[in-house]
Amino acid sequence: MKDMLKYKGYHGSIHLDEDDLILFGKVEFVKALINYEGESAVELKKAFEEAVDDYLLMCEKENINPEKPFKGTFNVRVGESLHEKAAIAAIDRGIKLNEFVRQAIEHELRA
Repeated sequence: MKDMLKYKGYHGSIHLDEDDLILFGKVEFVKALINYEGESAVELKKAFEEAVDDYLLMCEKENINPEKPFKGTFNVRVGESLHEKAAIAAIDRGIKLNEFVRQAIEHELRA
């Protein structure tokens, strides 16, 4: 997803309802369902920011921690063969598998 809104560490999608000619979206990368809509790009951005602020305020009032979109850890299913190859490559380089994967992702994102 290339075009995303960003605010206070949260990312929001941008979609168009062609029938009603309304822009809409939801906050991505969290389990909570946080939606917003607007009739223009300016309205959509404002609605997104208000939705994030409302979510954070609700969390504060309910005394719960708001979800963080990115925690720095995730699970990847790569299959046995790729897992084995990556683990051996990591050992050959004298690093842990996590560091090997981190470097591979970093390399790919630079490309």
